[in-house]
Amino acid sequence: MGQFILKTDSAKKVINIELEGTFSNEDGLKSIQAYQQTINPINPAEYALDIDCRKLNVTAPDVVPLLEGCFIMFKSDGFQKVTLTLENNPILKMQLARLGRKAGLENLDIISTVQA
Repeated sequence: MGQFILKTDSAKKVINIELEGTFSNEDGLKSIQAYQQTINPINPAEYALDIDCRKLNVTAPDVVPLLEGCFIMFKSDGFQKVTLTLENNPILKMQLARLGRKAGLENLDIISTVQA
């Protein structure tokens, strides 16, 4: 089961999203609905989108189209920058980078961290 936390930092102009676990299509749709409610009152062009994927598992093939739709949504919303933070997980990094390129998300930055 996938979980998500959305927070808006109006002072820093950042939307923070924390993702954890394995998302099903239902989890993904719930997170998209919460995301849309979070960004409705703001102008995304003035904000950065910071997504913490350190506890996110590799996405199952049947959920990949939904994830790709999220990247397209991030692009169309027009954030200044989209940053994904990952643990040192090369498979997840490749998956997310490929989806970002496919969606044309040119302002995507993927940061890998290593947990001590």
